[in-house]
Amino acid sequence: MTKKLAFFDIDGTLLDHNKELSTSTIETITKLQKQGVYCAIATGRAPFMHNRIREKLGISSFISFNGQYVVLEDTPVYKNPLKHEELDSLYKKAIANNHPVIFMNEDTMKATEPGSNRVEKALQSLRFNYPEVDELYHEKREMYQSLIFCEGDEIESYRQSHRAFDYIRWHKYSCDIIPSGGSKSEGIRKLIEAADVDMGNVYAFGDGPNDIEMIRDVGTGIAMGNAVSEVKAASDYVTDDVSEDGLTKAVYEIGLLS
Repeated sequence: MTKKLAFFDIDGTLLDHNKELSTSTIETITKLQKQGVYCAIATGRAPFMHNRIREKLGISSFISFNGQYVVLEDTPVYKNPLKHEELDSLYKKAIANNHPVIFMNEDTMKATEPGSNRVEKALQSLRFNYPEVDELYHEKREMYQSLIFCEGDEIESYRQSHRAFDYIRWHKYSCDIIPSGGSKSEGIRKLIEAADVDMGNVYAFGDGPNDIEMIRDVGTGIAMGNAVSEVKAASDYVTDDVSEDGLTKAVYEIGLLS
């Protein structure tokens, strides 16, 4: 495989603040690919949530669920599902606390209850509709990530009672639930091992709290101008806001394109 490999977060990095993929971003990814830079996605989203983005960009390798499901050239090379018994226990506690849950695998997502305002508003921010309800969907399938819908410090009781998981807030009303120790960085390690690429030749672009580890651990980490301060602090380079063609400017500034 090519010596240089670039990973791109989706929301706030590839997609702008209106959840749109700009023409300049598409052109930049295409130029990178033509010049031998291998491009991949690293996201907290499930695979089914970024099918169209991959199609538009001609990308066939990705890290989903914040590192728990890794695909190289359309072939899964790493899977790290949530522990079933722990997930079921957390779900029962969440229901008792009136906190809806969404179960997710590579194919789809199912909600534990209908009509939740928190669920609706959080998913609307990603431009996704309310999923079908199936509170037992997790029982006989591998789940790689779940979402719990609660606010502020309400998540702390789950951190204490269910330590098999990590919790990443991505919306006022929602947190990702992933296996403890899982991260985009770990997913990158699995992918580059399979692709036989050195970490020093790996680049990562991101903006959110779930990007901190990968930005810090790759050879060159690039924070978008709209990134949270912790991502900027962990990065090697801070570019402009995604709405100001920050991604395109960065690839020239760091020498990926000339």
